[in-house]
Amino acid sequence: MLRKLTAALLGLALSAGAATAQETTIKFTLGWKTQGSDAAFFYAKDNGFFKEEGLNVVIDQGEGSGATVTRVMSGAYDAGFGDVNAIIQNASTKPQEAPVMVYMMWNQPPFAIVAKKSSGINTIKDFEGRTLGGAQGTPTTRLLPVFTRKNSLDGEKIKISNMAPNLQEPMLIKGDIDAALVFNITSYFNLVLNRQDPDKDFKWFSFGEYGLDLYSNGVMVSRKLIASNPKAVAGLVRAINKGAIAIAKDQNAGMKAALNYDNLINAEVEKRRLQYSFEKLIVSPEMKEIGIGDIKDDRMTRAIGIVVEGYQLARAPTPAEVFSREFLPPRAERELVYTAN
Repeated sequence: MLRKLTAALLGLALSAGAATAQETTIKFTLGWKTQGSDAAFFYAKDNGFFKEEGLNVVIDQGEGSGATVTRVMSGAYDAGFGDVNAIIQNASTKPQEAPVMVYMMWNQPPFAIVAKKSSGINTIKDFEGRTLGGAQGTPTTRLLPVFTRKNSLDGEKIKISNMAPNLQEPMLIKGDIDAALVFNITSYFNLVLNRQDPDKDFKWFSFGEYGLDLYSNGVMVSRKLIASNPKAVAGLVRAINKGAIAIAKDQNAGMKAALNYDNLINAEVEKRRLQYSFEKLIVSPEMKEIGIGDIKDDRMTRAIGIVVEGYQLARAPTPAEVFSREFLPPRAERELVYTAN
């Protein structure tokens, strides 16, 4: 009897080991430290969506949405959440090495200029003769010359003060700079954490509303993973898509998963950030038309042109070099309806 029991337990252990061995491990990097706007990934993991696809997704914190591209290109990560505009830059010079965006999440760009309402800056023309604080190398700062040209502003009359990103909001609050070149989803909550009211006391000028109709963050994967295991890529996208659609209806469930991943986050602020991501970056007329995850090729072509101009790239990659819809679930499965709760 004991021998039979031992044999049965050994058999169970071996079969469990075999099941685990069949799982494909995907190393996934976030765009930054843990934030509420990442909740779709945590929800997918906690609710077994990755496991259902035969995936063991290991999620690590990031170093910036642009850095996601270099992390994936280096081979340290298979996939991640990051900026498609950084893919465009790398696809221009290293098309065989640059990752591919397979699921667009932020349909609208976060690049913006923020000023105190008390500064007297009421229109973009008022930037002339003022000092704008920018972090060197960030898309908002790099694309400012394109912004000024498209809007017939005199760039010579706009002074740029280079500074570390973490100094922008404190210097704006103190009045050391007149406006800051920022990512809205970051800066808005930096102001909240500095006990400011970003809606009441600040004016926001989104690049997307002034001629720079760019796409932004989404899920990217390495070309190596696409070539070696396209089934895993499709499974990863399916699982994240299910997570995004679920938390659009239930942000509390999303925050529960985020806290499960990192219990040191400020739950109140990060829930607001999660909702902000839906309201300002994800939900748009285009997203409602084509579903979450997809893009429009003609818009991407124009976006590539803007990035080529802003970064003075030698070659404009094609949309197919930057984005693939090959792994997207059917349109009916990508119907995202956001309800704040």
